[in-house]
Amino acid sequence: MAVKTSDFKPAWWLRSPHLQTLWPVFFKKRHKLDLFVEQVELDDGDFIDLCWSKKSSDKIVLVLHGLEGSIDSHYANGIMYQLEQSGYKPVFMYFRGCSGRFNRLARAYHSGETGDLSAIVEHIKNKTSFYPYAVIGFSLGANVLLKWLGETGNLNPVRKAVAVSVPFILHDAAKRLEIGVSKIYRDYLLRSLKNTYIKKFKHIDSPLAVDVNSLKSFWDYDDKVTAPLHGFDGAQDYYDSCSSRPFLKNIQIPTRIIHSYDDPFMFHTTVPNEDELNDNIDFLTSRHGGHVGFVSGSNPFVTYSWCELKITEFLTVKI
Repeated sequence: MAVKTSDFKPAWWLRSPHLQTLWPVFFKKRHKLDLFVEQVELDDGDFIDLCWSKKSSDKIVLVLHGLEGSIDSHYANGIMYQLEQSGYKPVFMYFRGCSGRFNRLARAYHSGETGDLSAIVEHIKNKTSFYPYAVIGFSLGANVLLKWLGETGNLNPVRKAVAVSVPFILHDAAKRLEIGVSKIYRDYLLRSLKNTYIKKFKHIDSPLAVDVNSLKSFWDYDDKVTAPLHGFDGAQDYYDSCSSRPFLKNIQIPTRIIHSYDDPFMFHTTVPNEDELNDNIDFLTSRHGGHVGFVSGSNPFVTYSWCELKITEFLTVKI
């Protein structure tokens, strides 16, 4: 399996990886979506919220967000709209505690939590009589998706998958976000995680004795919060157990991975080697694109998401 260089051309005023990453957060058009929310009860007593499109289609596509993401994230809103326009019925899955309502248990979500994804895929099958046709994941959600695909191998029930801006090696991502301008993403995401933690544990007792405001890096947060809340023996155990890169070889369904070499969330060497892939993986790389950016266009008033086009293109190709 060869890693392919894509035809992506960044908008001329957005060649910087940071502009590619940040411009759509603030300026990308948000579409009005007609959705209904379903609360799904889980076997452990917790719940997950889903946002269902009201479009009618037998081809359901499940969408997974990134760290601290939501249905309002630019990439989620954009792909939900494009999927509807392409004849699919998208369903957006909130990870535990991300829907604006605190989840009931002390645990939350993390980069390797595939049990909840499996539960939601089965729930969709039971509710509609159809397994999702495809699953699309962005960033953290992309890591969860690829790990799940590798874990399930030829028993996986979906037909296709797409993963965008994947943090293939979680330890790499934690280190990369400590360098240069990338610290702005670290600070924003850590602030969100810590605020969520503080607000949540005003309502329920925390099993941890930790001052989250003293945690200054992702390693610190994952070592003192993520790992103990989810049964890992520290940050390194969490990173080693949950990084998706070791699972890629076992993926058995057609899967497109979209990745930019200038992604400010990871190193150039984070990308897997060709011998870690297999013929089921269609790996598209680009020199530019940032993290979940991939904005093209002739001027700031005429832009489009190249990534969304490549996702819907892959889903519509017959297998």
